[in-house]
Amino acid sequence: MHISINISHNIFIRDVTFLARVCLALWIPLSLNGEANGTDMRIHKILKKALARVAPVSIFIILSAAALSYWQHQRIAEQGLARVLTAEALRGLHMGAIELPPEQRNEAIATEVQHMVGGLFAMISVYDEDGQRIASAVQPGYTDTAKAIAARAAVVSTGTDTYESLAVSGMRMLRVSVPLSTADGQVLGHLEAIREVHPVELETIHHSALLSGVVAAVAVLLATIVQFPLLTNLALANYRNAQLIMQGHMGVLEALGRAIAKRDSDTGIHNYRVTWIAARLGEAAQLSNEQMCNLIAGSFLHDVGKIGIPDAILLKPGKLDPRELEVMREHVAIGGQIAGDVGMLAYAREVIEGHHEKWDGSGYPKGLRGEAIPLAARIFCIADVFDALRTKRPYKEPFPFETAMQIMREGRSIHFDPELFDQFEAIAREIDELITRCSDRDVMHMTQQVVQKYFFFENIEA
Repeated sequence: MHISINISHNIFIRDVTFLARVCLALWIPLSLNGEANGTDMRIHKILKKALARVAPVSIFIILSAAALSYWQHQRIAEQGLARVLTAEALRGLHMGAIELPPEQRNEAIATEVQHMVGGLFAMISVYDEDGQRIASAVQPGYTDTAKAIAARAAVVSTGTDTYESLAVSGMRMLRVSVPLSTADGQVLGHLEAIREVHPVELETIHHSALLSGVVAAVAVLLATIVQFPLLTNLALANYRNAQLIMQGHMGVLEALGRAIAKRDSDTGIHNYRVTWIAARLGEAAQLSNEQMCNLIAGSFLHDVGKIGIPDAILLKPGKLDPRELEVMREHVAIGGQIAGDVGMLAYAREVIEGHHEKWDGSGYPKGLRGEAIPLAARIFCIADVFDALRTKRPYKEPFPFETAMQIMREGRSIHFDPELFDQFEAIAREIDELITRCSDRDVMHMTQQVVQKYFFFENIEA
């Protein structure tokens, strides 16, 4: 029987495992609806990461269900044995002995107890209502076991049938306590019967409980397998909806950025360049995904407040006078008001309100110093100045790379965060060479790839 159960168990587990692998192999591709592009790869990454998180929880639930079922089955089996033992104990103790007068009752019970020990019971004891033993008997061969049990705490009568499983001298013993009462309901004490659970019975209980645990585990596993494609399709639907919403948000950001650029007599490519440069520096600084989103959105909308600046000042070809300069600087506060505290534009607020601050505190509008300036604003400031120096403007030609870098070095620890500037200087040549040889369309494409990476979850680890 033992060999048969093990063989069946191994075959069953092997078949279920194979079925699970086949289902997962088929359902994941089917749930993707035949997509075979970049989105398909992103979805695969999301599913793998989700599966890596769900699998340990599922395994824990499966093992917990198996262990609970195994324990419960053993408990039920012990309860069944206890009921049988209780019935046999009451059957063995003739009720006539209990109904005798007190002076004859104890002697009659002692005689009955001696007859009861034998094949079924290892030890029988009877106690009066005060818990004093009035009779006992031990089957030959169980004397030492009886002594070991007697050394344990005695069972206290609760007025109901109780049982206890004991491990004594390498044996499993079952002890039951049965209240004794007369026909008119008078409680006279209780009977305690002890029986050894034979190793064959223990093995049968173990295998039966093991099978119950396996069935429970398989049931949970099959439920998980059946639900997986349903949950997968739901997750994918949510993912696609989130993609559509995010695309709408990003479209608004791009449109707003282009509108700002048009007001400032720019083609808008400046926004794309500084966003891409800032993102490269943000990656070098090892920003988190959330920080990168703040940096990217803020870089694209850094001058959104210029919408509120009069054309006479914003488009003035010459140098601004002090009053006009003061009005121009108001674009920072206006931009912060436009961004607000909630929604997609709130991502951009750190850069919008802080990109004119300087490391030594000489910037505006708040005169923040050092690390009091938001990290995204400190990064963007470097990217913005570099792009301004290296590109042609209506009032100047682009500075050569070395000249631009020398000018920026003079601003280290004054205008720029020194640590961030050092990180930028290490990658500046690579950034400059790539930007210089790229067309405006190429720059837009590179920036859109960065947006995809951080706003559309492409950076999820496989």
